[in-house]
Amino acid sequence: MFASFSALSTRQRGAARLAAATLLSGLVAAGSLTAAGPAAAGGETAQNPGGATAFINGLKTYGAAVIHGDNGDRQVSAGLFEMSVEGGGTLQTYCVDVHNPTQNDAKYHETPWSGTSLGANKDAGRIHWILQNSYPQVNDLAALAAKAGVTGGLSEQDAAAGTQVAIWRYSDGADVDAVDPQAEKLADYLQKNARALPEPTASLTLDPPAVSGHPGERLGPVTVRTDARGVTVAPPADAAVSGVRVVGRDGKEITSAADGSQVFFEVPEDAADGTATLTVQASTTVPVGRALTSESRSQTQILAGSSESTVSAAASATWAGSGAIPALSAAKDCAKDGVVITAGNEGDEAFTFALMGVQYTIPAGESRTVTIPLREDQVYDFTIEGPGGFAKRFTGVLDCLTQGSGTGITVQSGAEPSPATVGGTAADTNLAETGSSDMTPLIAGLAVALVVLGGAALLITRRRNDRPKD
Repeated sequence: MFASFSALSTRQRGAARLAAATLLSGLVAAGSLTAAGPAAAGGETAQNPGGATAFINGLKTYGAAVIHGDNGDRQVSAGLFEMSVEGGGTLQTYCVDVHNPTQNDAKYHETPWSGTSLGANKDAGRIHWILQNSYPQVNDLAALAAKAGVTGGLSEQDAAAGTQVAIWRYSDGADVDAVDPQAEKLADYLQKNARALPEPTASLTLDPPAVSGHPGERLGPVTVRTDARGVTVAPPADAAVSGVRVVGRDGKEITSAADGSQVFFEVPEDAADGTATLTVQASTTVPVGRALTSESRSQTQILAGSSESTVSAAASATWAGSGAIPALSAAKDCAKDGVVITAGNEGDEAFTFALMGVQYTIPAGESRTVTIPLREDQVYDFTIEGPGGFAKRFTGVLDCLTQGSGTGITVQSGAEPSPATVGGTAADTNLAETGSSDMTPLIAGLAVALVVLGGAALLITRRRNDRPKD
């Protein structure tokens, strides 16, 4: 019987955790984490929980701010970013990661707070209040100035800078002031009056994002969660060949759904073992306060405004006639310092796989979760493989912390910023998209050494794994 994941001994788990902690870049090399049974290359990368996907265009409305740190005062730009939504739409965002640079044209995904530094920030709800009660949600600048006690009025630049400064005081604990007196007055008002608001709901998600079962069954349900009036439902790309249909609870094929709708994969009884993916899409405004993160370690953003924008989500199904039938999904969890994998098994045999030198077993008909511990800023890329060629790949970077105030922020010029390109060096860092580091050569050297140490730790773990199990 298994009360949880069936793992090896406590000592072996400790060795595996040591190996995981040691491997600063051990998962970067796309290590294959193989399950029992035949395996094939391929599989899909699936970790975006759904919602808006957008590309950052840079700062558009901003003023100047000064961050006071151990290394002295540094001037930066503070204000609103603009993003272009994939499929159509525009987002306005503020930064909640002041010491990290923004990468040029970085691709962002709507993300739960739990996958960012906001998840462990007791003041995240106050940031949400600031967003709801300041520019651009409040675009009557005369009224905003009156509330804040600002004489002489507020420009858009003042309003954006003051709002960003107030957010940084809560998101990063930064000792920061706006250069313009009006903007500073607004920042003080917002900081003093902020009250905790709950995290906003996602614009669109599917729950769960992965299901499994046998041919001849309806696999699911998958529940639609959205603030849109409705969503369009696209069947699997090879539906005409495989015969897999997307149906509602009544068994009728569907092409649209609403919030709370349950959808199923209907798999023909004579279908060969396989997988399929359905997608849903909608047009809606993304809720203010939603976090946006990039897999290129670009500065974390929080939504301040949205046009009508395209949002989407996907769910996958796996089926087989017999044996283990896994369903895998993953999400970053900053409270647990890692990636949490949810693994279900609707087959008639146990599903067994190894992660970081530890073997896990999911009994037939059950589901478990396991956390892969990672270091901050660690890039990961791994695949879990299963019977019949099943393979699921997960990639990303753990970005859960904001850095301390002594990191050395580049002095801001008066020109509009030109963000660093993805993979750029510290010398390319934009003056306002804040953040630079002299640690890159040291980190590179440490990474090489730690990979060697990590290999030794994993070898020790594997030898322990070879001992007979109880």
